[in-house]
Amino acid sequence: MGEILQNLSAWYSKNAGSETLWIVEVFLLVLVTLIAAFVLGRFLNRMDIRAQQSKTLWDDALFQALQSPARWFVWLVGLSSAADIAATQSDSIIFQSVSTIRYIGSIVIVTWFITGFIRRAEENLCDPEYAHKPMDKTTAFALGKLLRISVIITSGLVILQSMGYSISGVLAFGGIGGIAVGFAAKDLLANFFGGLMIYLDRPFSVGDWIRSPDQNIEGTVEDIGWRLTRIRTFDKRPLYVPNSTFTHISVENPSRMENRRIYETVGIRYDDGNKMKVIVDQVREMLRTHEAIDTNKTLIVNFDAFASSSLDFFIYCFTKTTDWIEYHGIKQDVLLKVLEIVEANGAECAFPTSTLHVPEGIDVRHLSEQ
Repeated sequence: MGEILQNLSAWYSKNAGSETLWIVEVFLLVLVTLIAAFVLGRFLNRMDIRAQQSKTLWDDALFQALQSPARWFVWLVGLSSAADIAATQSDSIIFQSVSTIRYIGSIVIVTWFITGFIRRAEENLCDPEYAHKPMDKTTAFALGKLLRISVIITSGLVILQSMGYSISGVLAFGGIGGIAVGFAAKDLLANFFGGLMIYLDRPFSVGDWIRSPDQNIEGTVEDIGWRLTRIRTFDKRPLYVPNSTFTHISVENPSRMENRRIYETVGIRYDDGNKMKVIVDQVREMLRTHEAIDTNKTLIVNFDAFASSSLDFFIYCFTKTTDWIEYHGIKQDVLLKVLEIVEANGAECAFPTSTLHVPEGIDVRHLSEQ
């Protein structure tokens, strides 16, 4: 190896004044760049594998985001250096702009790396495999979007400054033009600030089941964007709601309820009125001992009304679960046990009946024929 380097050094000294020497220099520089990019890629791959074995989520995001930008940065430096060598042999305007292209390219690559790091950190913060206490998805997405937008805007201003544009002039134009744009895009801005209020007030989050009593809106929240919120209805159709809508409607969030309510009215026959007290007491005791009923909440079973065809008592209680499917299973079990109690006491559930009083002396058969 030492002998090869000595031969190359001797050859370079011998041909130092040659006009074609710059071609060899460019070739060697590109070759070194290729090798450096390959070695760096292998190194980052190994570091990424080690980072995934650790319990820290930040190193995973760092090495995953660094993979492609780092290799592109090596190529940018290598090729721009080769272009600098070629610029000594050419007056082309392309070669004269190498330093500017290198500077802008570096900013773009750094921006690429930072936004990628933010996006991966955002995903890791919401993943139970990485985060001990996963962050709320809505909050993570909001912070991630704000940070990425800030980085992109800052990079754009720096690029404009490097190209000779006055940032103060751009900002002044933006302030004057912002007034006109505000009038022209008031709906867009209303949706933007509506989305911002959702992120700040957090009436619902991604994954929540929401409904509005004011409008026909009900389903599971899939995404909260800056302009639209995507809701998946229960018939699996996507519903896109402008964020400004949520500033003037009421929204219910059943996903955050603590219990589900069972509120049913049961009627027995008037002939079974003397059994009402026993039935009510047994139903109340059944609910108090039911393992799925929350006895710390309101629990009422009382004779309620003299209805047209029945004597009614009502059941008012809450289940421990909030799961919709499990709730209906519990409700079914409660109602079946109520029927068993009614039947065990020799009573029957009432149904609508009519009683016909016929005065004495009238032939019922004659009435039926008419």
